[in-house]
Amino acid sequence: MLSLFPSLLSYQQLSPFLIRIVLGFVFVFWAYRAFKHKGASTNMKILASAEAIAGILLVIGLYTQAAALFAALDLLVRLVDRIQKRAFLTDGVNYYLILLVMAVSLMFIGAGFFAFDLPL
Repeated sequence: MLSLFPSLLSYQQLSPFLIRIVLGFVFVFWAYRAFKHKGASTNMKILASAEAIAGILLVIGLYTQAAALFAALDLLVRLVDRIQKRAFLTDGVNYYLILLVMAVSLMFIGAGFFAFDLPL
């Protein structure tokens, strides 16, 4: 296989690391925003707690595939909700779609550098 920058291939585990960190911080931010919201229902706080746990697990790289699976399911629900509101291919839907692809890719490629998950 021909590569334009073959020296960069030794850093191929950096990509899942960056994806994992960004996705984790997005979920932690969403949880923070949900807890900060004064009129949040109990169900919303439970979901925010699960999002916070998944986000923290993604950031530290522990149980990455399980956290990415939860993130993918959560994002799929958000995506379907937006599509049902006839908001397909708007900025919000594109954002959720990109995050969904990031979560699914983490399930397949693993945690990358600086993670507690080790390949078996």
